[in-house]
Amino acid sequence: MHAIGIDIGGTKIAGAVVDELGQIVRSDRVVTPAGDSTLLEDAVVSMITSLQAGGDVSAVGVAAAGFIDAAQSTVYYAPNINWRNEPFREKLEARVGTTVVVDNDANAAGWAEFRFGAGRMVSDMVMLTIGTGVGGAIVAGDRLFRGGFGAGAELGHVRVVPDGLACGCGQRGCIEQYGSGRALLRMSNEIADAGGIGQALARVRAEQGALDGGLVAALIESEDPGALAALRQLGHWLGQAAASLSAVLDPQRFVFGGGVAAAGELLLAPIREAFLEHLPARGYHPEPDFVIAELVNDAGVVGAADLARVWVAEHS
Repeated sequence: MHAIGIDIGGTKIAGAVVDELGQIVRSDRVVTPAGDSTLLEDAVVSMITSLQAGGDVSAVGVAAAGFIDAAQSTVYYAPNINWRNEPFREKLEARVGTTVVVDNDANAAGWAEFRFGAGRMVSDMVMLTIGTGVGGAIVAGDRLFRGGFGAGAELGHVRVVPDGLACGCGQRGCIEQYGSGRALLRMSNEIADAGGIGQALARVRAEQGALDGGLVAALIESEDPGALAALRQLGHWLGQAAASLSAVLDPQRFVFGGGVAAAGELLLAPIREAFLEHLPARGYHPEPDFVIAELVNDAGVVGAADLARVWVAEHS
């Protein structure tokens, strides 16, 4: 049976019909009306209706940023949408006439990698998504970990620096402030300000008016010393966080996704190095694999669809 996956992002809503092997059968995409929750719900319903028209669909999975309850039904809080204790599943089911489950977007992407991507062949996996912020997903014993209230695996808010940089979550020192795309830009600007190996970063910044992710990525690809130094700083913090997570979760594999992960081995090398530096009982603790995510932009819709299929199978 096919299932529909919907991934609600800050700028776009992506949807797809996905088969049992994680392959996309057909897809759709529209701009996210983020400022109006009613229009957003209408857009999701319209997309589901359109995708349903092409054939037999067993369920719909919706992925969104924020805290989702353990029943995969209510959105406690969404940072980019005006949702507070929103009964989104109930509303959608009433309008589309099909079983709907709602889950966190990082959970959906992590599940997709576990089932069909870089996490295949392991039973315990941690995924860190390195984008504007840092998202997280945990698979333990072949099951997605959500926590007692459904709001677990917020790995971007693991604290790595006591009284460190202020985070949008209200705390200080979260890995999101040191291991995200936003952090990479901050580090790149600091290196540009210092001169020396930051000369190319400073020149590009002066030419373009400001550094952005694409400009830094291009300099990393060209192996510019300043951009690589910023990436190594980022990798150091991610490796340190991974060591702490490993002490608690003992995963067989860490998967890194998101835009920054396109750097591949240039990112993984400093992560591995810092991980080993901070791993408790190094030399006696089995070491996990570190890999780059494989599904890239399709992970959200594929994971959401498969989580819906799993829910139906477990509740039928």
